[in-house]
Amino acid sequence: MKPATKNAMTVTAQLPVEREPVGSAAQAQMDEHVRPRAQTVQEPLRILHVFNAVRRAGTEMGVLKVTQGLSDQRFDHRLCTMWGYDQDFLELHGLEGKVSVAGHSDWQRRKLSRHHLHKLIGIMRQHRPHIVHTRNWSTVEAIVAARLTGVPVVIHSEHGHNADTTLDMPLRRRIMRRCLYAMSDAVFTVSQELRDFHARAAWVAAERIRVIYNGVDLDRFAPRPELQLAARARHGLPAGAFIVGYIGRIELGKDIPTLFDAAKELLRRGRNLHVVTVGEGFLLKKFLEEIPQTRELRGRVTFTEATDDVPQLLNAMDAFVLPSLGEGLSNTLLEAMASGLPVVVTRVGGNPEVVEDGRSGLLFMPRDAAALAEHLDCLIKDGELRARLGRTARERVVKQFSLRTMIESYRNLYLEAAGRRGLRAGR
Repeated sequence: MKPATKNAMTVTAQLPVEREPVGSAAQAQMDEHVRPRAQTVQEPLRILHVFNAVRRAGTEMGVLKVTQGLSDQRFDHRLCTMWGYDQDFLELHGLEGKVSVAGHSDWQRRKLSRHHLHKLIGIMRQHRPHIVHTRNWSTVEAIVAARLTGVPVVIHSEHGHNADTTLDMPLRRRIMRRCLYAMSDAVFTVSQELRDFHARAAWVAAERIRVIYNGVDLDRFAPRPELQLAARARHGLPAGAFIVGYIGRIELGKDIPTLFDAAKELLRRGRNLHVVTVGEGFLLKKFLEEIPQTRELRGRVTFTEATDDVPQLLNAMDAFVLPSLGEGLSNTLLEAMASGLPVVVTRVGGNPEVVEDGRSGLLFMPRDAAALAEHLDCLIKDGELRARLGRTARERVVKQFSLRTMIESYRNLYLEAAGRRGLRAGR
């Protein structure tokens, strides 16, 4: 993120251009009362990204990709977190002094405090953004704050499923979603499945919600088989075993026990298998205590904390597994495919949009450890199958899920939304 640069951009605000709202005409008319007045300034397009917490997680890493990818003089990015930040993560990525906090500064204590609308209003008055981009349900108060403070453009995006996103959610929450979507200039999701889900939940037409797929850095994540032995040695993984890896949060929704159950079955069959998980979460301590006491898995599982050494770890693996009960569009799945790994993932969320079953990976139903074990057994026994699935996985990501494509989609969305409000970015 770069500081504001004078004369980097011309913002010319004209009479507001009528947007096509997500929702009813009555709601759009109500929103007219908080639209900004015309103004003319010389500065970059200020974008305030509002999200849950600054930590190592998929959505948060996606924010960093966008701010780094759109780092030219036309954009000035600011971050706002609802619940605070992980100090180590902040220092690692050079974000100290660049994050505003609407709740408690320690995200791990988020249940002990509540963020308030007046804090968000104060942050927006301080930074005076041209665009506020909110992500997921936990940030929707920022949509209201943006409208109350006259922010020209509000964009909201949904990046995954959580406990709130079920079709049997309370009626008032569904009504609130519909109203908040209507208050936004644009709404998008990271998969078609998420788009259809939220359209049904908020009673809006699916075509009113865009889809912008996540993207992966194809240079950083690439097949490098010559690094495999060195990577295994560095992370304490057995050189001759078939390494099955998982990367992500160690949480209930990721269903790591299904991976462990499949590993037990394969070990009973005499397969030389080793599992490595990379990530953190509230279940990690439990697994660290239980797995060494499990006869079948003792000495067969390695737990690695979250790290920036993911490209090397992926090249240490023979196969990648994502056993999640729900997904938006997994960044680690894209990274594994870009690294040329055969992937075995659940048939949920955006996974089937990325993985073509039998061509660029293998799909199985959630909690079906037997099916997962069979898929992995096929990969263990058939090196040609592993090579073919890994090759087509890489081709699939290069064609449709590159970071360059994602960044251009965000750039176009921001400039288009700004233009509809009379804000014109100049070179």
